[in-house]
Amino acid sequence: MRLMSALGLFVMMGIAWLASSNRREIAWKTVAWGLAIQFALGLGLLRTNAGQAFFSGVSVGVGRLLDYTNAGTQFVFGPLVDVGFSFALGVLPIIIFMGSLFSIFYHLGWVQWVVRGLAAILARSMKLSGAESLAAVANIFVGMVESCLIIKPYIERMTRSELFTTMTLGMSTVAGSVLLAYVNILGGGAFAGHLVTASILSAPAALLLAKIMIPETGEPMTMAGVGSPVERPDGNIIDAAADGALNAMRLAAYVGATLIAFVALIAMANDLLGAVGAFVGIGDLTLEKILGILLAPLAFLMGVPWQDAPAVGSLLGIKTVLNEFLAYQQLGEEMASGQLTERSRVIASYALCGFANFGSLAILLGGIGGMVPSRRHEVASLGLRSILAGSLASFMTACLAGLLI
Repeated sequence: MRLMSALGLFVMMGIAWLASSNRREIAWKTVAWGLAIQFALGLGLLRTNAGQAFFSGVSVGVGRLLDYTNAGTQFVFGPLVDVGFSFALGVLPIIIFMGSLFSIFYHLGWVQWVVRGLAAILARSMKLSGAESLAAVANIFVGMVESCLIIKPYIERMTRSELFTTMTLGMSTVAGSVLLAYVNILGGGAFAGHLVTASILSAPAALLLAKIMIPETGEPMTMAGVGSPVERPDGNIIDAAADGALNAMRLAAYVGATLIAFVALIAMANDLLGAVGAFVGIGDLTLEKILGILLAPLAFLMGVPWQDAPAVGSLLGIKTVLNEFLAYQQLGEEMASGQLTERSRVIASYALCGFANFGSLAILLGGIGGMVPSRRHEVASLGLRSILAGSLASFMTACLAGLLI
């Protein structure tokens, strides 16, 4: 299965090459550096003693953060927390707490310091512009709109390739504020290290795929680097914590509302498909089954055993057509019932770790369009490509995990 995962890596790159807007202008040195960085990071995190220590540390840290969240939730909702797991009380409060915590870190300047340092390394190794490098590192920690705020002064004059790279990065990674929510859905700290690793590894994958699909043909204005990221917001640490909580509450409300709507729509679609299936003599026809059949070969290419490929393929379809929260929720249910092998569970957790779906495109369009209205049309024209590139980046990361675990 590891050989299949290795083949899958190059198939994902091949799909990007087929979708390239200008194959002659692809900077293969940049692509090679991106692949080398992703492989080196994966090897270090998944196959070394230091990587195992990282996994253990992340699991312990995530467990403590979940305990802190539970303390706040228990204070507000009391005995309702102890009734049993519910998405509303088990996941959404995590988004609010992590949003507040990241806002504090940003106010203190810690996020900017890390982003600036890592971006400088990335810019030198892959020969990227300063704005692209900042966006790449920022997306590991914050969401797609927040990362765009960091490079807002440069978006107006970005080349088409830089803009597409920024969009792809947003689609291929996840915000720290929701990553813990995914961990909790999957049953706690055991998968924390894998999800953090997935978000890290997807950044170089997104960069190399973006440079294959929309190669750089212009002259980026930030090739010499950029200044300091966005200044700290006014006010004090209490102000930052409250502002972060309020912003995260809006995100939590959006997540909750879309999940209610999407789960209801899936139930309705499955009811209609079941009626159609019964009419034509196909029993138990559902959206999940259709997506599973269509995407099973893709899951198999990632290194998922064939007996699990339809189930994982269904998760990939749900994540892309609807959203990753719903896909992780279903993965958690399948894990709890023992339906998937351990290898399939791990690979699926990597493949689902990204924002590449149509709902995220709407958020990105509104975010960049609101900040820089002059680029809104271009963002819209690159939207479907960015979903493809972001999905391929997550799938490449899943292939690498399948190769190394």
